[in-house]
Amino acid sequence: MLKDGEKGVVLQRGKETYAVAPHVPCGVITPENLRNLADIAEKYNAAALKITSAARIAIVGVKEEDIDNIWQDIGMSPGHAVGLCVRSIKTCPGTTFCRLAKQDSLKMGMKLDNIYHGMNLPSKMKMAVSGCKIQCAENCIKDLSLYGTDKGWTVQVGGMGSFKPRLADILAEDLSSEAAEEAISKVVAYYKENPKRQRIGRIVESMGIDAFKEAVLT
Repeated sequence: MLKDGEKGVVLQRGKETYAVAPHVPCGVITPENLRNLADIAEKYNAAALKITSAARIAIVGVKEEDIDNIWQDIGMSPGHAVGLCVRSIKTCPGTTFCRLAKQDSLKMGMKLDNIYHGMNLPSKMKMAVSGCKIQCAENCIKDLSLYGTDKGWTVQVGGMGSFKPRLADILAEDLSSEAAEEAISKVVAYYKENPKRQRIGRIVESMGIDAFKEAVLT
């Protein structure tokens, strides 16, 4: 029996089949890859295709003996769905598609995904980028996130939707894209130095947001 994350799979209920979840950066997939996933699901008699909360498309209910062949047929890299690392970055459509957006969340999200997806950290980290204050990417319950305004980017930190949920705090506002990326980098670097295996929200909670700002940004 494979462990969760091994070969890019997640063991399903009943402990007899697995879900295979390729990485779909920011939830954007080509028609060719989408058709390929559907064909693979049929080829290996999968139970379903599931769009996950992280905007991946999981092939659910596959047999262990088929996993290697499935990955070969997919031709996409695995998504980091489990483990102590940065998971997929969730984004809204942003200025690329949405009339309400103030900033290009897809461009920013793709850049962050390229840098941070799968990066090992003291605990799991979920990121999000929204193009406006509506925060369709659910920034308020993400460990580290950005949302756009007319004046630039707002950085939020410390949100999580766990058994003890916590809403994110505002770390910085009205940042250029370059300054926002630098703020994200500083938070991640600070978090890497944390010796405890705890979500970043618990660190913010214990320190207070003002002390956290001073420690990270100054």
